[in-house]
Amino acid sequence: MTGNSVKDIEDLIKIISKLPGLGPKSAKRIVLKLINNREELIKPLINTLAQIYKNVVLCKICGNFKSVNVQCTCSNSNKNYEQICVVENIADMWAIQNSGIYKGHYHILHGTLPSLERKKDDGLLISSLINQVKKNSVKEVILATSATIEGQTTAHYIQDSLKDTKVKISKLAQGLPVGGEIEFLDDGTLFSAFKNRGPVIND
Repeated sequence: MTGNSVKDIEDLIKIISKLPGLGPKSAKRIVLKLINNREELIKPLINTLAQIYKNVVLCKICGNFKSVNVQCTCSNSNKNYEQICVVENIADMWAIQNSGIYKGHYHILHGTLPSLERKKDDGLLISSLINQVKKNSVKEVILATSATIEGQTTAHYIQDSLKDTKVKISKLAQGLPVGGEIEFLDDGTLFSAFKNRGPVIND
């Protein structure tokens, strides 16, 4: 094996080890599996990644994935926007979808506000959420942020930002442990949190 080949493999291991939940050992096992099954795994993986890189982007309004040349479902005026569930990231949305408890629209913030800074929403899709609530006939905004300090700070900021609207604001209730992150909760816990969600009371 040439020096360049070794470097190529080491570079791939470094890239894969950056993925969530993977360290150098796991990355090495994945790379070995790929190399030993290059026709079955590497070729289709390269093609699929290239298509995703070319065609999939984040919607600037709701934060969900969309095709680059296709209008996002959040822009469809024919859709019923009675409820919007606000989550921190797409992994949280997938966790809630898998639980089957909620079938409505989602708004992905792509992060949280720092616990000590509540006046800035730089980089978060909070302004677009407010615009969606005002633009559509939204009856309820469900705050499904994590039970961390940052998650709750973000929820309070959104609550304050929507206080001049008539929309009902609710948040996940019992079953959501303090410090718990949505994407790591089991289906039963999420089901309980959604079913027992309560209205947010303005200060």
